[in-house]
Amino acid sequence: MTSDGRDEPSESSRRVHPFETRDAAWRMERRTFLRLGLGFTASVVGVVGYTFWIEPHWLEIVERELPIAGLPRELAGKRLVHLSDIHVGPRVDDEYVASSFRRARSLNPDIVAITGDLISYEGPQQFTQLRAALRELPHGRLATVAILGNHDYGFGWRMPEVAVAVERELRDAGVTVLRNSAMDVQGLAIVGLGDLWANQFAPEAALAPYQRGPALVLSHNPDTLDRQGWGEYRGWVLAGHTHGGQCKPPFLRPPLLPVQNKRYTSGAIPLEDGRAVYISRGVGHLIPVRFNVRPEITAFTLVEAGAGARASDSV
Repeated sequence: MTSDGRDEPSESSRRVHPFETRDAAWRMERRTFLRLGLGFTASVVGVVGYTFWIEPHWLEIVERELPIAGLPRELAGKRLVHLSDIHVGPRVDDEYVASSFRRARSLNPDIVAITGDLISYEGPQQFTQLRAALRELPHGRLATVAILGNHDYGFGWRMPEVAVAVERELRDAGVTVLRNSAMDVQGLAIVGLGDLWANQFAPEAALAPYQRGPALVLSHNPDTLDRQGWGEYRGWVLAGHTHGGQCKPPFLRPPLLPVQNKRYTSGAIPLEDGRAVYISRGVGHLIPVRFNVRPEITAFTLVEAGAGARASDSV
């Protein structure tokens, strides 16, 4: 009550100046904006950190069957470990490569197949790095084979002396290097083709003896599947080269792929003529960034697909 006997006006009956209302609303909006901004910034920092420091080394072991027509009975159930795109060099951590090889060894492979790009060449020091890395390379009980990729040919893919040095390191480590040639593994022909970008791809002579018998082809660049020279081969091809694009938006294809045929991303892909390709996402990287495309080692279990079966039917 006031001094003159009148009642004190209630709090709700007091008039609030419009500037006070607007000032309070502005402060509330500012706090909301700051919270949203900080949340967005934290999300961006988290995604960038994951993309650069987590996923490039978050190796995935992919296990699946590999049906091969006419597979010799003694090879049924054997394990083939597929490695690709190691990229030993200045941008891939040496310990990560060594630990990846140790994980591959723990898979107890009967056959190890490497589909190229063992190094990212910047100088002779990569041969020393490769030699050290190969000390940890797993070996198959039956065979360890490799082909070369474009990066194994040095700058511009035009340095054959680099390829010779890479091949020498592989052979010294007990690896059979195939250049448009094949080897027999208990009745299964493993055919290794030369690299496309290095102008070494020459499939005709390499594939000619294995058009219909049990065979498996290694070819670094999946664009080779669209080139001439495959004849009547209708089996599986193991490839790499793409790294799966390294970064892939959800539900979309990777925006950057080093192939003409953008269908060739990663994983198992059937071809209309009956062939099928499995494209590894690779172990290493060219730049240390991956998003939604984890590095990969693939462990295949060999199974018999029946005489005359086409690889594309088993994808």
